[in-house]
Amino acid sequence: MDTSSGDRRVVVGVDGSEASYEALRWAVRHARLIRASVEAVAAYDVPGAAGWSAPAVDADLDEEQARKDLGDELRSVLGQAPDVPLTSHVVRGNAAEVLTDTSVGAELLVVGNRGRGGFARLLLG
Repeated sequence: MDTSSGDRRVVVGVDGSEASYEALRWAVRHARLIRASVEAVAAYDVPGAAGWSAPAVDADLDEEQARKDLGDELRSVLGQAPDVPLTSHVVRGNAAEVLTDTSVGAELLVVGNRGRGGFARLLLG
């Protein structure tokens, strides 16, 4: 089976949660079906960097270490050699904005599910 991806890609947000790992596994399965590549994106933001809301907590985040950690996570979740082309990025910024920007031109953006909060659960049963 030819797994070449051409220009097709699926973007998936990975944040270290079990829900994001399930999203990653789903994205890989989907990419395999449509013969696309997978782009795993981890976004981070420094609280207070853009306003007065809070002091910066980790202004010295080691991006290189974060990239290595993301790679380790991907291997742990998917194994050593996933059968679809896979790239990963660690990007500073608001997660929603980073994922939206990264997914421009992608076939699909996949994110995990945090579950329903109390109010939504009340409304939706």
